[in-house]
Amino acid sequence: MSEATLVAERQVESRILNSSRTVRIALPPSYTPGEASRFPVLYLQDGQNVFSTAGPHSCFGWGSWQVDRSAARLAAAGRAREVILVAVDNTPQRYVEYRGPSSSTASPDGAGGSARDPHVRYRRFLIEELKPIIDREFRTCPGPAHTGILGSSMGGLCSLAIAWEHPEVFGLAGCLSGAFQVDRMHFLRNTLARHRGPSKPVRIYLDSGVVDYTGGDDGCSNTRRVTAELRRIGWREGVDLCHWVDEHPLSPSQLGETGLPEGKWHEAERSQHNEFYWRLRFPRALEFLLPPAGGG
Repeated sequence: MSEATLVAERQVESRILNSSRTVRIALPPSYTPGEASRFPVLYLQDGQNVFSTAGPHSCFGWGSWQVDRSAARLAAAGRAREVILVAVDNTPQRYVEYRGPSSSTASPDGAGGSARDPHVRYRRFLIEELKPIIDREFRTCPGPAHTGILGSSMGGLCSLAIAWEHPEVFGLAGCLSGAFQVDRMHFLRNTLARHRGPSKPVRIYLDSGVVDYTGGDDGCSNTRRVTAELRRIGWREGVDLCHWVDEHPLSPSQLGETGLPEGKWHEAERSQHNEFYWRLRFPRALEFLLPPAGGG
């Protein structure tokens, strides 16, 4: 299998954030100089955790998502389109940037908000500063049908919220183990549940496990409620919406086949809210969001 080409990480200076942000890029195996072919782009939250270069001991021993390897493998097998991966590092501002529209700043449709709101500024950084750089420097398909945004936990909430707010930019959104409980479930209760207009042109993937380290359900019940609201609004399961529940944490015998260090097995049997399980579930998301040409 050909490997993705990992571009050296770079610091992107941002006037909007008043700081720089580390960005990591992986190009698909067939991306070669002199070719004319263009590729879709997937923007990823928590960028320091998603590529194989993060190493097997990253993320408290859970390892990285290995999205560069998964994307190359799926493309080689004809199960997904080749894609340019753009991973944006988080910072100590992660909570306020990723929480989505805040109950104290957002407009009813979720697209507004104070210019000082960190989520709004982060959203503007992605759309007004980072995406133009990526589209200028790489052979992208810049339209919304070929531009996705994806993350896990609060990064998943952030990704879905941004696509909801700007479907004219992001027409694909993935949310793994979404942290919809934050800010008193503002996105669910005040953005989705109050929406009375039509659906938006966004292809959405949602998933969760059923257990997590807090004793909760990895956001399963709230993800079901989000899915129900999206269906009410007009999204169609299997067409522009995919909701999947990983109902069975892996057993010790199954974990032994994954390469996860044995010292993490006990934890992995009791929590699916970690990079290990997101690594296993990412291929399902990519297959739905970017199926091979003619496949969806």
